[in-house]
Amino acid sequence: MKRIIALIVFILPLALNAQTKLAENIVEDLTTKMGERYLAQTDLGMLFVAEELSRSGSGGLDIDKTMTELKSDPAALDAALKFYYQYSDCNRQQLIANLKTLGIKENSVFPVATYTVNKFKGEAKTLLEDKAALVKSGGMPVLPPPGSAKAKPVPTPASSDNDNSTATEPAPATATTPGTVAEPGTTTPAAAKPAEDGYNWDVRTLFKLRKPEQLEELYGKEHVTSHGATDLQGNDAGTAYYVFPDTDNEMEVIFDGENGTAITFTKEHSKWKSPFGIKVGDPLDKVTKVNGRPFKINGFEWENGGTVDSWEGGAFAGKGVGVLFKANNTGDPKLYDQVTGGKKIKTDQSVLKKLDVVVEKIVFKSN
Repeated sequence: MKRIIALIVFILPLALNAQTKLAENIVEDLTTKMGERYLAQTDLGMLFVAEELSRSGSGGLDIDKTMTELKSDPAALDAALKFYYQYSDCNRQQLIANLKTLGIKENSVFPVATYTVNKFKGEAKTLLEDKAALVKSGGMPVLPPPGSAKAKPVPTPASSDNDNSTATEPAPATATTPGTVAEPGTTTPAAAKPAEDGYNWDVRTLFKLRKPEQLEELYGKEHVTSHGATDLQGNDAGTAYYVFPDTDNEMEVIFDGENGTAITFTKEHSKWKSPFGIKVGDPLDKVTKVNGRPFKINGFEWENGGTVDSWEGGAFAGKGVGVLFKANNTGDPKLYDQVTGGKKIKTDQSVLKKLDVVVEKIVFKSN
């Protein structure tokens, strides 16, 4: 009996801490299958995962690249597994069934399921509530008639960048519904539901564009102008193209060939659906929350003042997001002087809230 008790005491901690990390061969198998099924555009689960990665910001600016390179982005892989768990109704048996359908090796199924459930079971209630809201609002991925889908081309891999450099009628669906998806046409993410004015206001669809003529085709020549532009630091950025200039929906686009496309916003109250859900006028607290941790900005009234110095390894790190902040309440010198000059300011400082720091300008750069 003592031996049994001793054995239980020895095994129990191991069991409780089991599958806190996936083996490299399992990650290889899992991410390969997820990428293949996503590119084939025949797996509703992978479409759901991709949409939620984009919605949450975990998918970066190029969801195709993220979905096919999950192995090299552990944070994105964890987020993908969380959303696959959500898609499976936070039910272990349903998750196992979906993993088998995904086509991963038999000996990978249970480790992946155990790892996922252990990591995200504490979020199950919130995930289920969020999914129910998606179903109710018609936000779930939609399946068109069989045979109408085309596979997405494999995106060209690109090297990672530093923190501030590169950046159908809906209907409810269940986790077990098989089928195909709508005609993608390009390597852009699944298109958003068109607005009543006929324009697609989802910014993610524009990052694959490489020529101003493509902008004109989408929004009309009469809504596109060009002139010189400056970057977040005030330096000359060359020629930019402005869509809907001098309106609340003004958007600045700079093409840099195969190096990517930079899209900048300076107007509040825009219709554009921006990546990560952040926009001009958003408070600093919101950006910090989406980033997942405090970050550093350069002191105001100085060189590069108000721009992000480092995302500190948060969700925006290496994702091609640059932000310029401004302080609305600068009347008290004792407060404002604490965050001016050649210093790096951590965004968890309480003085920033008192100064009402908000987003003044934001740029997304694809790679």
